[in-house]
Amino acid sequence: MASSAPEKEKDKSKVHKLSLKGSAKLVAEFFQYSIHTILFQRGVYPAEDFTAVKKYGLNMLVSSDDQVRAYIKKIMSQLDKWMIGGKVQKLVIVITDKDTGEHVERWQFDVQIFGKSKSSKSKSKSSTSSSTAATNNQENNSAAAEQQPPRSEEKTEAEIQAEIAALFRQITASVTFLPQLRGGDCTFNVLVYADASSEVPVEWGDSDAKEIVNGERVQLRGFSTQSHRVDTLVSYRLAD
Repeated sequence: MASSAPEKEKDKSKVHKLSLKGSAKLVAEFFQYSIHTILFQRGVYPAEDFTAVKKYGLNMLVSSDDQVRAYIKKIMSQLDKWMIGGKVQKLVIVITDKDTGEHVERWQFDVQIFGKSKSSKSKSKSSTSSSTAATNNQENNSAAAEQQPPRSEEKTEAEIQAEIAALFRQITASVTFLPQLRGGDCTFNVLVYADASSEVPVEWGDSDAKEIVNGERVQLRGFSTQSHRVDTLVSYRLAD
């Protein structure tokens, strides 16, 4: 009887081991909650436009605005396909001043797929959403091909969820050092860097990188599954 407990723990760990497809869906879901969280934490939309849901053991705030939800759903429907196909290299959320058109904050999530090298080819696509508050973009990375990264260590899903929760806590805490944005005076863009071979819907078109000019950069936490690693970087314009 004494020897059965370790075997059960081992079996439990195997049950929680994510497949490549399961890992891709988990990362895509993380991106969805990241967009909502950043929109709330940075005051792009009023706090009353958000409702709390339980996710990753945290109370996450998601937009209840019909237009915003429809826009994010539209992004995610395509992002899910690219993630499962192993096409996504990074996702970027850019906050822009409506009046000046200046990019004031840029959240970058770099995606590494273990055992897959990046494409050296590039093309850029973007399109304007039906929402007046945002533009939907797809851009392809032009970096040279890199060596294949090593495979991540095995983790249970619970361990991965804990890493994601820690990252969201850090995103929330970032308001302590990020400059205050003008509430209601900003809009946002979502860029997805994908392989040049990716099939691109007609509503996605060209986009530049929307970098922050002379901005500060802070590296935040990341998380990894057995198949993917996501690293987080926020760039922001210094307050005048």
